[in-house]
Amino acid sequence: MASGFFAILDDIAFLMDDVAMATKVATGKTAGILGDDLAVNAEKATGFLSERELPVLWSITKGSLINKLIIVPIALLLNVFFPIAITYILILGGLYLAYEGVEKIIEYFFHHEKEAHPAVQESQPKNDALSSDNEKEKIKSAVTTDFILSIEIVIIALGSVLEKNLTTQIITVSVVALLATVGVYGIVALIVRMDDIGFGLIKKTDDKGVFSKLGHLLVKALPVLIKILGAVGTVALILVSGGIFVHNIEYFHHLLPELPSIVKEFGIGLVLGLAAFIIATCFTKVLSLVKK
Repeated sequence: MASGFFAILDDIAFLMDDVAMATKVATGKTAGILGDDLAVNAEKATGFLSERELPVLWSITKGSLINKLIIVPIALLLNVFFPIAITYILILGGLYLAYEGVEKIIEYFFHHEKEAHPAVQESQPKNDALSSDNEKEKIKSAVTTDFILSIEIVIIALGSVLEKNLTTQIITVSVVALLATVGVYGIVALIVRMDDIGFGLIKKTDDKGVFSKLGHLLVKALPVLIKILGAVGTVALILVSGGIFVHNIEYFHHLLPELPSIVKEFGIGLVLGLAAFIIATCFTKVLSLVKK
């Protein structure tokens, strides 16, 4: 009886060790997409009233957790019963990411004067932030983008443990999905509160000493960091989508082999994103004419 109990403990210990190693490998393979996820969502989680930043971020985080709860079991089931479907889902998700990236670029160059990002403009007070409706829209957009990126994270994590047994696959993919959400949005929370931390340091030190200088640095660094993250997030959307197309569509995989992979992926993501944007814009205009 005792020997059987210790045998079970030994099996559990072996399983946990196997999961730990598999999780380490899977996390390493998803590091790039996690960086993209951070850049994209940090930009989406900013621009709100100071007192609304953390509640909004918590709403996005809950949406991200729900995304993972939906994606993980579906990915595992599809991998067992209908593996080809995963490829098509990835490609559709890639089109959405490419479209969103190109839309951001077009908005920047052609509608730049309409932008009013309170977190970016130091002289603009925070009470000029997005309205309640726009806040909900931005949360919805962030959760939708997270859904697409979460699919990529889960699929990559699953692909790294395909040779393992089903139990190890389930635990590993679940752990990576949870770490992705906690890690990414934990860092995003620190970023969006940088200015408040800075103001707190200035106030506590009476604007004197090293910590006061650090506070001023954090306050001044936030708008710059948000601009950088906005640009990086846009590029990340196009790169991630291009990577999906290159790795899942045979024609693109063999297209222009002499180009560096990052250049090819960005170019393909940009072209297909532009095509998706043109089609979506035309469809919207036709639909509005029909309604009239």
